[in-house]
Amino acid sequence: MNQYFDTPIGPAQHRQITARIWGREHTFVTAAGVFSGFRLDPGTAVLFDKATPASTASTLLDLGCGYGPITVALANKLPEAFVYAIDVNERALELAQSNVALAGVAQRVQVSFPVAVPSDISFDEIWSNPPIRVGKEALHTLLLTWLPRLTPHGSAYLVVGKNLGADSLHSWLVVQGYFVERLGSAKGFRVLRVNKGLE
Repeated sequence: MNQYFDTPIGPAQHRQITARIWGREHTFVTAAGVFSGFRLDPGTAVLFDKATPASTASTLLDLGCGYGPITVALANKLPEAFVYAIDVNERALELAQSNVALAGVAQRVQVSFPVAVPSDISFDEIWSNPPIRVGKEALHTLLLTWLPRLTPHGSAYLVVGKNLGADSLHSWLVVQGYFVERLGSAKGFRVLRVNKGLE
């Protein structure tokens, strides 16, 4: 059985969904074979409810972008910012590219595999509903690859299910030297803000 972080095989079976994010109605094209392809994921909805991007953020990363709801919401919220959207699922990247075009923000978004992000780019903010089901070791490697690329005062916003290890991830991040604040909890999800320990 394929996982949402694997590129699916077979027809995409496109559909449209709508979601209201930060006071704005959005329409997204989704498909089978991507994470939460039938609706806005409840965890992502909690993330939007508990956190908003800083108005001063100019370079942002959507880590594991899926079909692009976080990417599009960030690009619409911050009209002067540039958003990097990365995933390893090729179908998700195709959908995200379609959705940023549909939203009219494609000129301020790079949708790509992780390797295509320039190595000298730092991020004011990283947003993610991280792929917990890849396993703890792979998840830790993923976070330790991207969190160090925060700017000195940058923040990462992560949403994780309580029953999928949100509290243990919180503790692990602290051990890695990060300052972690729980911004809120709802519907079984925790929203964490992570930075490099600078108040």
